[in-house]
Amino acid sequence: MECINPMAVVVLTLALPWPAGGQPAAAQPQNGTSTQPGQAVFKALQKDRDLRYESQLESYLRHWLVDDYAVRAARAWRRDYSGLEAFLAGVEPNRGRWRGLLKAPTLPPTGPLQRRPYAPLGDLGAEWLTLPLGPIQAEAVLAVPDTGQKNYPLVITPHGLGGSPEGMFGLEQESIYHAYGRSLLDAGYAVLAPFDVCSSEDRNRIERLCRLADTTLTGLEIVRLQRLLDAVLADQRIDAGRVAMWGVSLGGRETLFWMPLEPRIKLGIVSAWFNRRPEKMAVPSTLYSCFLDSPENHAFLQGWLTEFADADIVSLILPRPLLIQTGKRDPIAYWPHVQEDFAVARQPYEKLGIGERMAFDLHDGGHELRLETGMAFLDRWCR
Repeated sequence: MECINPMAVVVLTLALPWPAGGQPAAAQPQNGTSTQPGQAVFKALQKDRDLRYESQLESYLRHWLVDDYAVRAARAWRRDYSGLEAFLAGVEPNRGRWRGLLKAPTLPPTGPLQRRPYAPLGDLGAEWLTLPLGPIQAEAVLAVPDTGQKNYPLVITPHGLGGSPEGMFGLEQESIYHAYGRSLLDAGYAVLAPFDVCSSEDRNRIERLCRLADTTLTGLEIVRLQRLLDAVLADQRIDAGRVAMWGVSLGGRETLFWMPLEPRIKLGIVSAWFNRRPEKMAVPSTLYSCFLDSPENHAFLQGWLTEFADADIVSLILPRPLLIQTGKRDPIAYWPHVQEDFAVARQPYEKLGIGERMAFDLHDGGHELRLETGMAFLDRWCR
C-alpha cells in the first residue's frame, strides 16, 4: 500500500479552488506571495453561500408543500361516493393518520370533577370546572340557562390566541367574539368555554417541550376537552346528543382539528380560520399574513401538509353540519382563496346528497365571528 506524505495533504488542501465564484480577490497572489483571504471577505463569502443554500432548501420544500400538494393528497385520500357508509370507511385510514399526527397522550381522570361558582360571571350563574388529570388539569367555564328546564344543547366555545373563557361572555373591551356566549345562553344553549394556553409565546414554549416528548399541544388540549366532556355530558341539564362547537381564530382551528376525532360533537362553526392552508403556512404574500414570516412557531404542526389541508380535513367532519365564516377584511386570508377552497371542501357533501349541511358565510367584516348567521345555523341543525 502506498504511503502518503501528510504534508502533501496539507498542500493539496490549500490548493483546492474556492467555491463558485473562484478565489476571492483578497486571496490573489500579490508581489509573488500568497495571502489568506481577509476576515471580511470570508464572512461575505460565507453569507452568500448560506443564503444560496437556504434559498435552495426553501424552494425545494415550498414546491413539495404547495405545488405538489394536490397530487399527494389525491393519492392519500380514497373517497367513495357510492354511499355514506362507504365514504366514511374510505376516509377512516386518513382519520387514523390524523390521530397519529396529533399524538394525543392518554390522560385518565385522577379525581372527580370539581365545580365552584365563578364570581366574574356570577350574573350568569357560571361555574369554574376543574378536572384533575394526573399532573395537569382540564379547566373550563360552564354556563347553563337558568330556566329550570333540562336537556339543553351544549356549545363548546374554544377561545382564540390571546383570548380567555371569560372573553366568550364579553369580559373584554374589544373582542372578536361579540359576547356570543351570552347570546347562546339567551337562546337556550348551555356553553362550555375551555381554558387553554392563550399567548403565542407560551404556546411556542410548551410546543417545544411537546415535540421533545413526541406529542403536541393540540393533542394535549383535545384530550383535556374530551375528559371534560365525559363529565359535563353526565349533567342531566345537558343533552348529550346535541353538542356543537363554535370557535374563532385559533378556536376555529381547534374546531376544525378536534371534530374529526370527537364524534360527540355533532355540528361545527369555524370562524376566522379556514384558509388555503399550504399557501397560508409557506408562501409570503401581500394578500394575507403568512405564518412562515411570523414568530408563531407553535402553529407548525409536524406532518400537517402531507395530506391535511383545511379543505381535506372537512372530509373527516362529514356528514355533520359545518359552517365556515370568513370576513373580506380579515388580514389572515385572501377571501377569494377561501371561497375557492370552500367549494372544494363542500364537494363530498354535495356528491353524497347532503350539500345543505355545509354552508359558507362570506361577510364584510374582519377577523371576527358573525353572530346572526352562526345562531341561525345552530338553530337549524342543533334544535
